[in-house]
Parts: sequence; C-alpha cells; structure tokens
Amino acid sequence: MRYLIIGGGLAAAKAVEGIREHDRDSDIRLVTEEAHLPYERPPLSKDVLGEKAEIESVFPHPASWYADQGVGLVLGDPVASIDPVGRTATLHGGGLLPWDRALVATGSQVRRLGVPGADLPGIHYLRTIDESLALLSRLREGGDVVVVGGGWIGLEVAAAARAHDCRVTLIEPQAAPLEGVVGPTLGAWFAQLHEAHGVQLRLGTGVVAFTGDGRVNGVVTEGDVTIPADVVVVGVGIRPRTELAASAGAQVEDGVLTDARLRTSVDGLWAAGDVARWDSTLFGRRLRVEHWANALDGGLAAGRSMAGADVIYDPVPFFFSDQYDAGLEYAGYVPPDAGAELVVRGDPRNGEFMAFWVVPEGSGVRLLAGMHVNTWDTMDAVQDLIRRRAVVATAALADPSVPLPELS
Repeated sequence: MRYLIIGGGLAAAKAVEGIREHDRDSDIRLVTEEAHLPYERPPLSKDVLGEKAEIESVFPHPASWYADQGVGLVLGDPVASIDPVGRTATLHGGGLLPWDRALVATGSQVRRLGVPGADLPGIHYLRTIDESLALLSRLREGGDVVVVGGGWIGLEVAAAARAHDCRVTLIEPQAAPLEGVVGPTLGAWFAQLHEAHGVQLRLGTGVVAFTGDGRVNGVVTEGDVTIPADVVVVGVGIRPRTELAASAGAQVEDGVLTDARLRTSVDGLWAAGDVARWDSTLFGRRLRVEHWANALDGGLAAGRSMAGADVIYDPVPFFFSDQYDAGLEYAGYVPPDAGAELVVRGDPRNGEFMAFWVVPEGSGVRLLAGMHVNTWDTMDAVQDLIRRRAVVATAALADPSVPLPELS
C-alpha cells in the first residue's frame, strides 16, 4: 500500500499517526507547500505573537519522528494535480508520485480585501509561520496597529499587539466583535474586554481603502475617516482550499464533501481538516469546522480510515481562545436556522462565567453549544450534554451551584 498525504498542517501530521496505528510498514509520502514540517496554526496568533512560547512549539513532531515512522517528506514542492485514474500526483516542480490511497488536507486560505491600497507593504495577513514571524517583528517595534476584523483571529492579534504596548485600533463592520458567532450580548462583553485593555474599537463600519506612499500609513473607513497605521493586520475570514480535490473530480460544496469515514466521492481519496465537510450523524447535517480540534481528531481519524480501520468520525466541535487574562473554550454547533436562545451561568462582569446556546424541547431546553470563560474543567460535561441530547431545566443550567454533570 502506498499512502500520499497532501498538506502541511496538523491534520497531515496526525494522519501519519493514524495510518501507523494500523499499518506499520507501508510507504507514506507527505507533501507540503511550505518549506516547513507540518505545524499547528493556533499558536501563531496566540503563543508566538504574544511571545509566550518559542516557534518550535508549533511543530507536533520533529524531523526525526517522520524518519522513525518511515515517512518520505517532500517539503516546499506542493502537489499541482491529482490523477485519480492513474493514481499519481504531479508536483509543482514536475515530480510524479504514485499512490493507492491519498489524503487531501490542504486547509484554508485567507480572504483578502480588494480595496484601493490593499497591496501596500505593511499590510499583514496571518496564516503561516513566516507571516507570524514577520508580524511579530513589526509588533516588537510598537506604534499604531490597526486590526481589520473582529473575529477570533482579529481579537487574538489585538491582544498580542497590546502585549507589545502597541496602540491598537480594531475595525469591525458588525455592532460588536464576534456578534455573528456569539450574538450581541457576548459580543458586547468581548468589546468591553478589549476596551478595558486599551483597544480603540471602530464598530459598525468597514474599510474602503488603505493609504500610504510606498508603505501603508492609514486605513480609511466608511464615512471617510482615516486612522493612522504603522502596521495593519487583516483578519476577515478564510475559505477552504478545495481546488485540488475538485480538479480530481471530488464533490465540493463549501468544502470537500466526505462521508462519516472521511472518504470523498473519488475512490481512494480522503479529506480532513479545514477543507473537509463531513457527514455528521450527531448533528444530522454536513459540517465543516475551521478549528484546531478538527485538524487533530479529523487527521487521526482519516489516517485510521485510510489504513482500513472501521472509523466513524462524529465529534462535538471544539475550539479555544486566549485573550489577555481570559481563557475560553467552546464546544458544540449552532445551526444558523436553529433559533437558539442564550443562557448565561455566572456573572460576566467577574470574568468567570459560562454561556449556553439552547433550543426549547419538552419541559426544558436542549443544549446545542456551550462556552466557558475562566471556568475550567467544564467542557467534558458540556460535550456530554450535547451528545446525549439531554433536556435540562433552564434555571438549573443557569445556576452555578448545580454541577453540570448532575443535569439530566
């Protein structure tokens, strides 16, 4: 058996582990686009920018581990095309790799702003190691930093920039950061968190242009307001890199569609990580999740599935974020059409609380998702309630004195 893993993220690294659990001897080739070993991306906006950890911490395995596992590494020469009939992959440099089973773990790419001045030096996006290190170098210099986008990446970058004593302005078209994700109530809490740490918020407005003479020096918002900028960081979302799988004939719709075993519509081809949109039995729909836990668990599940194990991939989605002294974790999935209501446990003003998104069911409510802020060791119970589709009393869910595991 010849395995081919296409990708340089955590999903690719974990797929090797999954294969080797069930197939110790077959040939494995791992091909990356960047000239780095497979690495994790969440630390780039958290630990690396905040200088809480060295860059080496982003690599789940050293080069010696891949050698010990008998993995042939092809770094910095990405796959240009896949032939599902001849079972070969052509590299950008012209090389040809044969395969019997292949994994597409091509991840996502950032969405870019298409406004005047968007190509000026000093405008940063954050997706790769090299981009993180380049931005860290600029943050160390201080000055005026403008963050465009109030999502998770934007907020984490804003927190890191404040840790370097930069003057930070954050621009977000919605009325509050993360409003589309956590709603207006918690969005307002995140706004207050960042304002309390010195971030200037420009909410309800978008960016129409960047100014500069050879280098960015300002950001123009709707209403013709120009904000001074020595550094600009744009975080306006990502999109799955489906082109390679689509060109091989795989079915694509907001991600590469897979079954519960992470198999695509093309025989012999699997997908995992940001790029995969898998069939979830638990949630009764296809899901695509752009977070660390999906790369970790999905890559491992894909590797096991490729090696012939009877795998059903059906996790409760999970992610985490660190901003200043607020550490949070989130588990679950809230469909856009769910009409979910918010239940808060504890007092957000104290910086320690939980939030739950629920829908009415029977004599109580059913949990779709839960988040904690500085209320540790709670996510296992949250995921258990979601997986069991437990119906609980709203008052008990909101009461911090009632242990979560005791909710029916």
